[in-house]
Amino acid sequence: MADRLNRNAKPTLTTRSLHPENKEAPFPFIGNDSVPTSLFYKRNHFDYPSLTYLNYWLPIGGFVTTPKVFSMQDLKNLPSKTLKVVLECAGNKRSYFRPKVFGEQWEKGAINQGFWTGVPLKTLLHSVGIQKEVTEVIIEGYDKGKKTGSNTLHSFKRSLPLEKALDPDTLIAYEYNEQPIPFEHGFPLRLIVPNWYAMASVKWIKQITLHIGTFKGPFQTEDYVYYPHVDNDQDSFPVTIHNVNSSIQQPLDKQILTKGSHTITGIAWTGLGSISKVEISIDHGTTWSQTAIQRSVTDRYAWTSWTYEWVVEEKGEYTIMAKATDTNGRTQPLTPFGTEKGTDIMLLIK
Repeated sequence: MADRLNRNAKPTLTTRSLHPENKEAPFPFIGNDSVPTSLFYKRNHFDYPSLTYLNYWLPIGGFVTTPKVFSMQDLKNLPSKTLKVVLECAGNKRSYFRPKVFGEQWEKGAINQGFWTGVPLKTLLHSVGIQKEVTEVIIEGYDKGKKTGSNTLHSFKRSLPLEKALDPDTLIAYEYNEQPIPFEHGFPLRLIVPNWYAMASVKWIKQITLHIGTFKGPFQTEDYVYYPHVDNDQDSFPVTIHNVNSSIQQPLDKQILTKGSHTITGIAWTGLGSISKVEISIDHGTTWSQTAIQRSVTDRYAWTSWTYEWVVEEKGEYTIMAKATDTNGRTQPLTPFGTEKGTDIMLLIK
């Protein structure tokens, strides 16, 4: 492998499956504030839906006072906001799990960051009137199909607790990086739920329903669920908030370096609070050194970039480990639970 990352190369997505289309971002190339559409990972459960902007309407109903149907122009006439948000697939880094687990074998590239513009979902819910007993808000996408091992046709649906749906930063988005949302990523409308794994950010929104009780859809109770026990479903609970996490971007795994000074770079992110520190270990976790992190006061839903200057004086094989800690006291563990395992890299110094 080359001694350094070739920044003149044209990075592309890595295909994990074709039907449905699932493609991974080239992780070393996505450290900027805003990832371009060409490097935005693709995650689908079914084939892409067929719909157009011209006949698009958004109905909101269920346990509401006044059901309404919104046109795209209606939405664009409402006050909007723009947020920089990390979207991460709940299965990111799955390929590193031992033993192997079912699902797309993502490495580190099922993650994205960019600027989303839209209307707070709260604005729309208040306009239709929320009945007193409502507990959840169900968002249904136009994408549908048969789940693996099932003959039943399902559309992709997820629910949010009413409190999260009313968060002023939960958006019905219509733009990504100041352009209409690309079709592959949810055009014309996509839900954006900051700090939650991306399965909550439903694409191609078909309708919104206010619900009393607990929604039992398969993408809420079967998939995207933590199962603490290997042999049974006891104590299982749904995936929601990002775990604290970090990943190394440079050097590359199995890269060959020379003795001397090298800069280790990466990103860290969390769903609670913000990143307070990122640490590096070169001795398999015996000792840890703090990195220099780039804190952002305004971008509360963005990842944190970090660097560490490493001086290598001896030849040999090295393993670099990284772990992040957030302001809520959560530290990235060394063994996986769901999605938060760190990814070590191995190097040869010549």
